[in-house]
Order: sequence, then C-alpha cells, then structure tokens
Amino acid sequence: MNAEHEIVTTRYKEELTPEQLLRLIFEYTAKIANTSDIDKVLTLMADMGREMICADRCTVWLYDKERNELWTRVAHGVNEIRMRADQGLVGYAIKHEKAIFIDDAYTNEEYREFLKEGALRVDKETGYRTKAIIVVPFRNNEGEIFGAYQAINKMTKSGVFSEKDLEYISLAASYSGKSLEAVQLYHEIEETQKEIIFTMGEIGESRSKETGNHVKRVAEYSYIIALGLGMPEEEAELLRIASPMHDIGKVAIPDSVLKKPGKLTDEEYQIMKSHTEIGYNLLKNSRRRILQAAAIVASQHHEKWDGTGYPKGLKGEEIHIYGRITAIADVFDALASDRVYKKAWELDRILNLFKEEHGRHFDPNIVDVFMEQLPKILEVRDKYADVVQ
Repeated sequence: MNAEHEIVTTRYKEELTPEQLLRLIFEYTAKIANTSDIDKVLTLMADMGREMICADRCTVWLYDKERNELWTRVAHGVNEIRMRADQGLVGYAIKHEKAIFIDDAYTNEEYREFLKEGALRVDKETGYRTKAIIVVPFRNNEGEIFGAYQAINKMTKSGVFSEKDLEYISLAASYSGKSLEAVQLYHEIEETQKEIIFTMGEIGESRSKETGNHVKRVAEYSYIIALGLGMPEEEAELLRIASPMHDIGKVAIPDSVLKKPGKLTDEEYQIMKSHTEIGYNLLKNSRRRILQAAAIVASQHHEKWDGTGYPKGLKGEEIHIYGRITAIADVFDALASDRVYKKAWELDRILNLFKEEHGRHFDPNIVDVFMEQLPKILEVRDKYADVVQ
C-alpha cells in the first residue's frame, strides 16, 4: 500500500460543534457567492463538505444529461474525471435518487457490483484504502437531479458516517445544487453575450465589405497585446470579447460613404468619423461589463496618443487602455489587409510606420509590446487570413 495514501488512524479529527459548523457554513457560502468560476466553486463546495462531516476526501459530481455523463474537474487527490451516468455508486445514487451509506467498502455486499467498478478499482490503481462512503444526490431549482456529493472515509474515531453527517451533507448538497446551477446559467448568459457581440461586430464590418476574420484578428491581436502589457488574464479576455464591437457604429453610416472606393470628401469624412459616437451611444447604457468595455472600445479606438484623434481629441492616458490597445490592433489589420480603397501593405512598411507613430498616434509602451509580440500576432494573421473567393 502506498504510505502517502494510507489512512492515518492515529490522528483523528473532532466532530464540529454547532457553533463551528455555523461559522464554517457562513465562511464558505460567502466565498462561493463571490465567484463565478466553476472550478473554484466546485473546489469550495468539496472543501466545505469535507470539513462539515470530517471526511478525508469529498467530490462534487455534476450530471451532464445531454451526454449522459457524470463529471468533475475537482476531486481531492485526483484530476478531472468523466464517466457514464449509470456507472459507480454516484451513478446508482443519481439514478435511484437516494443517499448511500457504506461503513466499509471491502465488506459491503449490497453495492459490491458498483464498488468493484468504482472505489475498489481506484484503490487498486492508487494504493488508497477506501472504507466509509456517503453519496448524496442534489437537485436544481426545478427539482431535477443535478449532481451528487461523494465523501470518503470518516476521519473521527468512529470511522463511519452517521445520520447527522447525512443531514449536514444534504444541507451542503441543497445549497450546492442551486449555486452550481446559478454559476452555469451565468456562463451560459456570458457565452450568449459573446456570440451576440461577435455577430454584431461582423455585421458592422460586413457593411463596409470587411470579412468576419477582421474582427477575429483584431480580437486576438488585442488579447495578445493586453497579456504582453501584463494585464490579468480575465481582463485580457474581456477585451478580446469586447474589441469586435469597435466599428459597430458603422451600421448607421450610409453606403455611399461607407463603401466609397475613392477618397472621402471632408463632409463624408465627418460622417464616417461619427461611427465612434454612434457605437458608443448604442452600448453605453448597458450594465453588462462586456458591453461597457465594448462601449469604450467603440468610442476611443480612433483617439491618438498625441491628442489629434477623434471623436474627443483625448491625449495620452486620458485614452482608456482598451482604446489604446484596440487602436493599434485595428490599424495593423487595416494596413495588412486588402480594402476596397487600397491593397495590403508589406510588413516592413507597416512596422516602419509604427516606429514613426511611436508616441504620436500610438501609446509608445503599446508599440514596444506589439513589436515584442509580433511573432504571435503574425501567427494569428496567417491563421485567420481572408479567403479569396
């Protein structure tokens, strides 16, 4: 047996007092309420269940009805697991909608078949010794089975789970079902927002005969530059999602201006410039952080570091970092691509322009990062190159 995984029976835990249990519940529910990351939520819930009933290990399983699978990305001692929904003790508990108590996995006969394909098999592979097991299904707001808690090995002197443990873990399960459903719903809403934003960005570009790949490239360039600047992953991802909306205001620009192949007149140029304010006004009233970021990008991606840009002539750090990043991403893609009014520029010509515009059009720090990240940027350009029909 692997000593690292052997149950240490000389170091018992004490059952929680009611006061300790209440404090524990408040501590974990506060943490869970403040995160939308499903992996973190699963970890917190597993930790909460383990501490509530003094288990050695606890796993929170989710039921994927469409794929007929049980899965978890967080289980104490192991990585992601996926299995058939009818497999193992968890599958049995979910199918029969019942809690399971087992005092000793190696002497239990009632669930022998399910133990052989689950705990006993894992023990053989890892050297761990499973003894006591408790499995409790949980439901979503519609009353449907949504997943299950599985706790292994009671770490008190008794060595077995009790009815009180069932009561406690059922409480945790009830809360978990509703919380996990809320987290998944949040992610579904966010994914829907991403799809809508990207589609709207494509619509804005298609009116000026740009391809959907333009918004993909600008999004990826922005993300790469943001990370290169040291922006946190979550914020860089937010910018990647929002940046495709930079030209959404073009939906309101007349075709006679938007699709004109030659040089615009002064009057036409003023009309074209208004797309920044139109885009901002379309988005500014949303309370969603993605659309708030998109409003900034739409408004400020034509501002210039030296204050000569539009629509407000913002200067330097008056321009939001999202606007400064998207500006260089958009200009690079515009110059590197064929447009109705010009052919694509050679890379050396673009890079020379960027050096000239270092501290004029563009934030000098962002130009430096762009140059550092150029290999990655060129990979994106090639990956999402426009296909000539």
